Amino acid sequence: MAITRRFLLFALGYCLVLSTTLSSCSEAKNNAQQSADLSASSNTTEKQIVRIVRSKQLTGLAVLEKQGSLQKRLEPLGFKVQWSEFAAGPQQLEAINANALDIASTAESPPVFSQAAGVPLVYLATTYSSGKSISLLVPVNSAIKIVADLKGKKVAFQKASIGHYLLVKALEKAGLKLSDVQSVFLPPPDANVAFSQGKVDAWFIWEPFVTRNVQNKVGRVLTDGSELRDTGNFYSTSHQFYQAHPDVIKVFLEELEKAEIWTKEHPKQVAQLLAPVTQLDPPILEIMHSKYNYGLLPITEKTITKQQEVADKWYNLGLIPKKVDVKVGFLTPEEYAKITPSEVLANK
Repeated sequence: MAITRRFLLFALGYCLVLSTTLSSCSEAKNNAQQSADLSASSNTTEKQIVRIVRSKQLTGLAVLEKQGSLQKRLEPLGFKVQWSEFAAGPQQLEAINANALDIASTAESPPVFSQAAGVPLVYLATTYSSGKSISLLVPVNSAIKIVADLKGKKVAFQKASIGHYLLVKALEKAGLKLSDVQSVFLPPPDANVAFSQGKVDAWFIWEPFVTRNVQNKVGRVLTDGSELRDTGNFYSTSHQFYQAHPDVIKVFLEELEKAEIWTKEHPKQVAQLLAPVTQLDPPILEIMHSKYNYGLLPITEKTITKQQEVADKWYNLGLIPKKVDVKVGFLTPEEYAKITPSEVLANK
C-alpha cells in the first residue's frame, strides 16, 4: 500500500514536471515563430521594389543601371531596384497601367496615346531632344533616294512611338500624308527581322538599331530626326506610385541627372561600359555619342504646350479616339520643385 502511494505521488509529480516542460517548450516555440514572422515582415518591408525600365541605348539611364548608385541611395529608404526590359515606349506604359512597372522612359507620343486610353500618368521630367539618334532606314541598295519616294511603299515602325511621330513629320515636309504610305506596325525586334529580310521598304527606328544595320551593310539612312524632332523624352510614372513614393522619385531623378552628366563628360568610358548592352564595339559607340544631348530638363509651361501640340496632331489625324488634355498628367510647379534636382531646376 505504501509502495503504491509512493508510486502514485511519483507519477503525479512526473506528470506535473512533464506538463510544465511541454508548456514551456510550446511557449518557446510560439515565441520563436512570432519572432520569425516579425523578422520576415521586417525583411519584406526592407525589400520593397521599384521597377524601372531598362535602357539598351547609349543613355544616362543605361549608365545609371551599370553604376549601381541608385540602389545604394534607395537602400536606406527600404527599396531595391528591379530593371525591366520592354520593346518600346507603348509597351512600357501598358505595363505602368497594369502595375507591372513604376518608372518609364519614352518619347513624346506614347504618353499621349496612354492618356487617350484613360491611363492616369504623371510626367516626371523631360530631356533634351536627340533627333540624330532616330533615323529612317532603307535597304542599302534601295532605289529610294528621298522621302517623297516612299509614296505607296511599306514603312515599318512601332505604333505610337517616336518613329511614328517623325514619319508623319517627314512625310508632311515632303508634301505627303501618312495615308500615302503603307504603315506596317511592328515592335523593333520584329521590324528588324522584316527589314533585314526585305519585307518592308523602310523603317523609322532609333539607335542602336540604326548603327547595327548600317555597320552590317543591311540599311542606309535616308534621313534622321535632327530637323524633324522638336521634343525630348519623358520619364513618367503612375499617379498611384507618385502619391505613395515621391521620396523614391526624388532620389531617382537626382541619381539620373548625375549619370546624365557623367555620360556627357566621359564618352570613352561610357563606350566601354555600354558595349555589351548595345552590342556595338566601343569605337563605334564613341562616334555615336555625338548623336545625343545629355541631361534632364525641368517641366515648364513651354513643355506642356508642346506636348499638347503633339496630342492635338494625333487627334487631328484620327489616331486617338478623343481629344486629350495633357495637363492632367502634369504636376504643379510647387510639386515639381519637391522632386526635381536643384541643378535641373536651374535650367529653367
